[in-house]
Amino acid sequence: MGYCAAIGLGNHGSFYRKTRHNLGSFIIDKICEGFNLKLKPGKGHYFYTEKDGLLLVRPTTYMNQNGIAVFDFVNFFQLPLEDILIVLDDLDLPFGKLRIRKEGSSGGHNGLASVIYHLDSEEIPRLRIGIERPKDADGVSWVLSPFEPEEEEKLPDIIENTIKAIFLWVSEDIDVVMSKIN
Repeated sequence: MGYCAAIGLGNHGSFYRKTRHNLGSFIIDKICEGFNLKLKPGKGHYFYTEKDGLLLVRPTTYMNQNGIAVFDFVNFFQLPLEDILIVLDDLDLPFGKLRIRKEGSSGGHNGLASVIYHLDSEEIPRLRIGIERPKDADGVSWVLSPFEPEEEEKLPDIIENTIKAIFLWVSEDIDVVMSKIN
C-alpha cells in the first residue's frame, strides 16, 4: 500500500500548543483525537501515526528547524515529495482562509523555508491556513501568541474545513483540490 503524509508544522512543547504558529501541528493533533490515534516517536525528530494509508506527522523541533524533522521523515519512509502535504499557518491570508498549492516559495514562513532548504525543493504541496497579519502588532509576537476569544469561537469550523481539505487531497488530484479549496 502506498502512503501519503500530512505534516503539521509548529513549535514543539506545551508552551506553544495553542499559539497561531502551531495551527499546523494542532490540526494533526485534532485528526488523531477524532480517530482515537496516538502519535509515536519516529526515526528522527518527529512523532507520527497512520490512518488508512495517511501518515500524520508532527515535528519535535522548533518551527525554524521543522525541515530537519520533515527530512528525517521523508528519508525514512522514502516518500515522493508530491505525496506529502505540509500544513501550516499563513499571516498573509485572512483568518480561516485555506489555500493549497503544489509548489512555491516559503512566502516568508520560516518553518516552510526550513522544509524547502532541507528537502532541496520548492515542489512540495502545502496547505496554508490564514491567521491574518495584525495591523498594530509585529508578526513574530502575533504568531507566538494565543488566539483571541473571537478567533477561538471560529476555530472549530476552521479545523473541520482544514481536515476536510486534507482528506480531499488524499483522495483527489491536487489540481481538483486546488479548484475546490482556493
